[in-house]
Amino acid sequence: MTEHGRTEDGRTERGRQPRVQLGIAEVMGPSMYPTLKHGDQLLVHYRAPVKAGDVAVLRHPLQQDLLIVKRLVERRDGGWWVLGDNPGAEGDSRVFGTVPEELLLGRVRARYRPLGGQRSVRAVISWLVSAVRLVPAVRPVSAERSVSRRLRAR
Repeated sequence: MTEHGRTEDGRTERGRQPRVQLGIAEVMGPSMYPTLKHGDQLLVHYRAPVKAGDVAVLRHPLQQDLLIVKRLVERRDGGWWVLGDNPGAEGDSRVFGTVPEELLLGRVRARYRPLGGQRSVRAVISWLVSAVRLVPAVRPVSAERSVSRRLRAR
């Protein structure tokens, strides 16, 4: 049994999965820009089914105490090939290879963008329109195509 009355596999003392498997994560860094910006808050559905094109929260395969947010591109031998949406940022499968399935924690369902320091009427209205968005999956692109596209864009 671990903290909060749960077993190692996340079940409660009565053997059931917890009803709410949602959590909040904060984006740090530019790797998912323009989809996600530094400081965005994410609603994460832990242990949710995922597919190629989804944005997911994962443990970094080389530093497992670090959580990362990436787009799932495709399944490969050994796990998921993941890429950031920002072609200029590094720190995805191009650097560390596939991410094992057991390091995938959950699917990002929505993002909340906190109101910045600007308080003008126009800034507040713009924020109200864009503060909360669902994070949809995108049509998957093959990893080879996305990498070559990124190299041409540099």
